Order: sequence, then structure tokens, then C-alpha cells
Amino acid sequence: MLLQQQKIHLSTFSELYDLIVPKENLLRKINELIDFSFIYKELVDKYCYNNGRMAESPIRMFKYLLLKTIYNVSDVDVVERSRYDMSFKYFLEMTPEESVINPSSLTKFRKLRLKDTDLLDLLINKTVTIAIEKGIIRTRSIIVDATHTLSRSNPFSAIEVLRERSKILRKTIYSFDDQWKNCMPEKNNDNDLEKELVYCKALENLVEKEPSIRSIPAVSEKLNLLKETIEDTQENFTLSKDMDAKTGHKSADSKFFGYKTHLAMTEERIITAAVITSAEKGDGPELPNLLEISQQNGIAVDVIIGDTAYSGKENLSLAGEQTIKVVAKLNPIITQGCRKEEDKFDYNKDADMFVCPAGHLATRKACQGKKNVGKNQTTTYYFDVDKCKSCPLKNGCYREGSKTKTYAVTIKSSLHQEQMIFQETDYYLEKSKHRYKIEAKNSELKNVHGYDRAIAYGINNMQMQGALAIFTVNLKRIIKLM
Repeated sequence: MLLQQQKIHLSTFSELYDLIVPKENLLRKINELIDFSFIYKELVDKYCYNNGRMAESPIRMFKYLLLKTIYNVSDVDVVERSRYDMSFKYFLEMTPEESVINPSSLTKFRKLRLKDTDLLDLLINKTVTIAIEKGIIRTRSIIVDATHTLSRSNPFSAIEVLRERSKILRKTIYSFDDQWKNCMPEKNNDNDLEKELVYCKALENLVEKEPSIRSIPAVSEKLNLLKETIEDTQENFTLSKDMDAKTGHKSADSKFFGYKTHLAMTEERIITAAVITSAEKGDGPELPNLLEISQQNGIAVDVIIGDTAYSGKENLSLAGEQTIKVVAKLNPIITQGCRKEEDKFDYNKDADMFVCPAGHLATRKACQGKKNVGKNQTTTYYFDVDKCKSCPLKNGCYREGSKTKTYAVTIKSSLHQEQMIFQETDYYLEKSKHRYKIEAKNSELKNVHGYDRAIAYGINNMQMQGALAIFTVNLKRIIKLM
């Protein structure tokens, strides 16, 4: 049954696509660039061959998710647009008169078909392979960085999110007809989630019953977002409950709750590897993974370009073993000496502080020892001892009764001396100029494709969101360079 869904359905109206969808249309170019049959091969085992009703094509369902990412719209709106937008129908390989899916099918597809699928590596590998085949990637260097994504629950509670969505819907309605102010349901002024859900549901029902206002696209989009939020709140009860998200630090005074996406990208701005972690993880420790994945995807690496977080002793040593140059400004305090793996703390370059395994940021630091006297200097980091006393990871880390908790780092290593010399070369200075490119790519992911905030709970959903966003920006970049 599933195989039958992959067959092309002919229609006497299909010639309309040649008239309506121009050759320079992005979706037409994507269809011409990539053969999506690899999605079918990857997911075919997730379907039952001899039981159940006729399944929707996994390729078409994947393309629906891709359209959501490209145009940053809800499930309901991407399906609705595919009803009348001929470029969407063409991309989805539908006949012009063909009916669309039910939006709820997208949720089931994400949860049942994409579950346990390494979609992130699969999609990156596919785009990198295309870029190599087209001769787009010519350099032998990767630029590395991490970008943060706020959890869906951050920074508002469930009640605040519902109130914000209902407020936006009301304001949109008033912009078309301010007479609606007289017939809105009474607002909930209590800090009670159940009462807020009742109010939002009443607002939803009121708008649904009035085709004259509901049919306005701007109102419909805001209504659909409110409905999704109501459903998600009812399912999880609170939008601020994301068990996989953690608190990370953008500076010593600024923190966020969510995830980090560690990226590697060529100078041609093609992303070659990505690792998604919770927000408290350091950037530097992910470099070996990014390098290995990039190499597995066919990238020959001679140079790694990054910021101070990537110039740790372990990274310099790894790069030296493969004769790879590290264009990352040296910051000696990020070396962690000969501590055991379980005793290591992560250095946060933005806050210029260390973070303990429990995710707590050091409160201050102090340097000890004198320069140029033959002894190693150390930098000591001080942590909030009150947090240590109640920390679930305190065994082996905090000594009962101690009035302080510190973490000392020795500034040493001949590797650092070699790196200091390398930092002064013209080659280093020239290569370091390319680092801005990955910051621009991070901005594109966030501002164009909604990667500034997670659209669902949990790190698995975050990986799925990352996979689709990175796949999208890579395809767009390949098309532009071709």
C-alpha cells in the first residue's frame, strides 16, 4: 500500500504547473536539485505492509514539515496553504485538484515515523554530499560555533504564554473591526491556569463561529497558534515543563533556559555537522564530535576556525595529531589539566567562568602565583556554597562542612606556547576573518526559520527541528551558489 503512494498520479491539469510555477521558484529548484527517495528508504520500515488503512507518502509528509520550516508557519496553515498555493502543490507532487491531508497527520508523522530516526545526521549528510558532487565545497576548513535556542517553556509560564497568544489574536481582530471589543468573553484575572484555559477556549469558540472575521488570513493564523497552544497546554498541563532543557549562560549576568546547537560549517557556508545538547554544555568539548562528523560526511579538514572556547589543550592536541591548524584565540584558563573525566568542569566563554557538572556558574575568580618565576600560575574559581550544600551531585565534589567550593585551573602547556606563536602569523589573521560567516548563519537560522525558540518539548524534538532548519538553509545556499 505504501509503495502505491509513491507512484505519480497523472492529471490533465498538471500542465498548469509549467504556466503558474516559474523556473526561479525556490520550491521548484529544490525539487529539481534533490531526489527525496532517500526519505522513503529511511522510513519504509516504520510502516506496516499488511495492516491498517492507506498511508500517506512519507516523502510528502516530510515535504510538509520542510515547508513549515521554510515558511515558519503552523501545521494548520501549511496544510491550508497547500490547498490553494500551486507552488506548494507542485513541491508536494500533488495534482492540482488533489485534496490535502488532515493537519493532525503531521503530528502523528513526527511522533510515530520520525521517532528514533537520526534525521539530523541523515539530512546534513545528504546536503553535504550534493554540495561536494556539484563542486561547491572547495576549501579545506571548517568554522565552528554554538547557537542557543530557548525552550518552548522559556521565559514565560503557561498562563503567560496563553495570555500573550490571546492578546495577539484580540489585537489582530480589533485592527479589522474594533466593534468586537464589546462582545469578547470576560478575561481571567486570576493566576489560575484552568481558568485561563477556559477563557482562551471561549475566545476560540467565539471567533470560530464568525466566518466574517475567521476567514481573514491574519486572524486565522493567530487563531491557529492559540489553538495549538491550548492543545499543548492541555496535553502537558504546563508549558514551562521541559525536562531536557537546562539553564545556560550568554554572559556572566545573562542566562537562558533551553538548548545549544553546536555547528561546523565550511567557508562556503554549508553546514557539515551539528550536535544538539542542553544549554549548560560547553562549546569546546563538542569540537571532536563536529570534526569527526564533518570528516565522515566527506569534508577534508586542514583548518578549524573558532573562538576561544575551542582552544583548549585537548582540542589543540587532537588537531595536532591530524596536522590540523586551530585558528582560535588562545585562552589558557580553558585547559583542565590532568583531572579525571568525571571531575571536569566546563568553561563558558561568554561568562568567562567555569560551570560545574550540575550547571551552576562560578560567582567569581582570582589568579594566584606570579608570572615568569618558573612556577605555574593558577586561576581559582569560587562557587556559591549554599547551592553546593543541596546539590544532588555534591558527593565527591563538595566536602560537608566546607565554607567554600573552588575549582583551580593551571595555566601551562607547550601547546599553548606554540599556539601563541601561531596567533601572530599572517595566515592565522587571514583565516580568522572568516569566523563571522557562522554568526551570520546562526542569525539566518533564528530570524528566518524560527530557530530562536523550540517548537516542541524535549531534546528529540529539538533535534528534529534542527535537522529540518539546517537542511533548509543548506539547500538554499547550494541553490544560490549554483
